[in-house]
Amino acid sequence: MTVGGFAARGYEGVRDAFAAAQAADEGGGQLCVYRHGEKVVDLWAGRDKVNDRLYGEDTITVIMSCTKGATAAVVHRLAERGLVDYEAPVADYWPEFAAAGKADARVWHLMSHSVGLPGVDPESGVTARDLLYADRHVAALAAMAPVWTPGASCQYHPITYGSLLGEVTRRASGKSVSQLFAEEIAGPLKLDFWIGLPEAQEHRVAPHFSPTPGLSADQLAGLIQGMGVDVTTRLAKVVLGSFTHTAELIQDMNNREGRAAEVPAGNGVTDAASLARMYAAMIGEVDGVRILKPETVEKARTLRTAAMVPPGDFGRLQLGPPTAYGLGYEFAKATLPMLGPGSFGHAGAGGRIGFAHPESGIAAAYVANTMLTLPPNTPDPRWSWMEELRKAV
Repeated sequence: MTVGGFAARGYEGVRDAFAAAQAADEGGGQLCVYRHGEKVVDLWAGRDKVNDRLYGEDTITVIMSCTKGATAAVVHRLAERGLVDYEAPVADYWPEFAAAGKADARVWHLMSHSVGLPGVDPESGVTARDLLYADRHVAALAAMAPVWTPGASCQYHPITYGSLLGEVTRRASGKSVSQLFAEEIAGPLKLDFWIGLPEAQEHRVAPHFSPTPGLSADQLAGLIQGMGVDVTTRLAKVVLGSFTHTAELIQDMNNREGRAAEVPAGNGVTDAASLARMYAAMIGEVDGVRILKPETVEKARTLRTAAMVPPGDFGRLQLGPPTAYGLGYEFAKATLPMLGPGSFGHAGAGGRIGFAHPESGIAAAYVANTMLTLPPNTPDPRWSWMEELRKAV
């Protein structure tokens, strides 16, 4: 395994762990770490298997749900300007959203996966392809009755997280998430990072691939039913639909249409260096640019879902503590260790991850093109570098 890039003195263990993990991966990956605004690790290795070429410094990849961290940063910048209030009803910005029992749903419910709209009703007719385009599905979300009382439970919103916050952003600012991200974050920081990839950058993309087949919709329903979930309820149909739509969209991200669309929950395209640089600029200055105020970071990493459990029968699927969310970000846990308490960030399907740890001044990101299939509640084995990073700091 040939590893390109560098690791500063004291981070040799990080480099060795990255190299060992990538040697066992038939695809490629990148790892970047900033400390106190300075790059201390920038590594790449492996292959773009689909295009049969090296996975190098200039390779970019769809980062799946790591995109949610970028979308949250856009919303936080609007909040800093007084254009969005986390505690305000969503309907203050999007009046149609008050329909069907959602008048009291708050912006923070959208940011913490607790609003009760993890997917769309099957009867809505919204397809996975429709979820690539806001004008084809946000009206259905506005009209939809939540599958739990907003704020009462928490269940991951894989795609609708971005659709909902995208509409609030558009109503509050007059611009889309992708526009604001480009103008206020990617531009000032000189990131190679897009939510909606320009065609001129397509040649750099390493498409993702899976060494093993995924579950079909029927197989997934059977698995969940076997764990005690009544799959005939409206709740189950919406949640299962969100899973199957997401699986379809992950495949769509391997074509031009999927990468060109604006999906603020999942189709960001970037490299590890840009993702880490974004998180570094959240917690300090990077080349004179800081994108979030310290008090905003504290709000972002304040737990919002402490008293919440998965809704209905989905509580039966919970192994260990409930997933904890702040305002748009995940926190450290056994399956997502990051640098332990105080860390905040977001993982994405296939092992992608970006996060920051303000106490140590660390921001880190890892991206890859192999979609590993792992047992439930199992950390990605390629994240072994996190333990070495903890030792280094």
